[in-house]
Amino acid sequence: MSVFDFEAGEVLLLDKPLDWTSFDVVNKVRWALKRELKKKLKVGHAGTLDPRATGLLILCTGKKTKSIESIQAEEKEYTGTFYIGATTPTYDTESEPENEQSVEGITLEKLQELTAQFKGDILQKPPMHSAVKKDGKRLYELARKGQEVEVEPRKVTISTFEITEFSEQEAHFRVVCSKGTYIRSLANDFGVALGCGAYLKTLRRTRIGEHHVNDSMPIDKFVLMVAQLNSGN
Repeated sequence: MSVFDFEAGEVLLLDKPLDWTSFDVVNKVRWALKRELKKKLKVGHAGTLDPRATGLLILCTGKKTKSIESIQAEEKEYTGTFYIGATTPTYDTESEPENEQSVEGITLEKLQELTAQFKGDILQKPPMHSAVKKDGKRLYELARKGQEVEVEPRKVTISTFEITEFSEQEAHFRVVCSKGTYIRSLANDFGVALGCGAYLKTLRRTRIGEHHVNDSMPIDKFVLMVAQLNSGN
């Protein structure tokens, strides 16, 4: 088994489970390292994933936490599904669908043609249910209080946007984009352009820069690995 030096710094590729926050993963790793190595180490993630998303989450330990900013700046790749014909307040499945509309006349070809509007440098508004700050308050905190605020759009870059399949109101997609792109917002904006609404049903991050989810490990496997390192097995 390879020797790790978590204090000098490691870049960990983990596969975030559904319904875990990114901070849940950081806490789990931090706890495992503290328990087994008997010392408290710096641990941080290089790019948040929403609770309803799965896939690649990169954590840095020790002195490698200095690499977080550069990793965050790298392009991201996602796959998943949009549900066509309804919306949700959070733009994903964390809230209940509403505004059900007919999808008659919506075809795979029409969806594929529409992707062209969202490629390149575009302006995108973050979701109200997000961690973006407005006047020192996170948007999701304001949203939970029922407060709507005007959010300035941000320039993001979407270099690849493909709809690969459409059936039973689910559109399967692949997106390659810049830092700061919200796939939830892309789903909502896509639904607005369609005229019948859409929300993000599933999302999986498959790549950050040169790091791929195929090279990642489940969190439970990482915790077990750390325990084995400490026991000498």
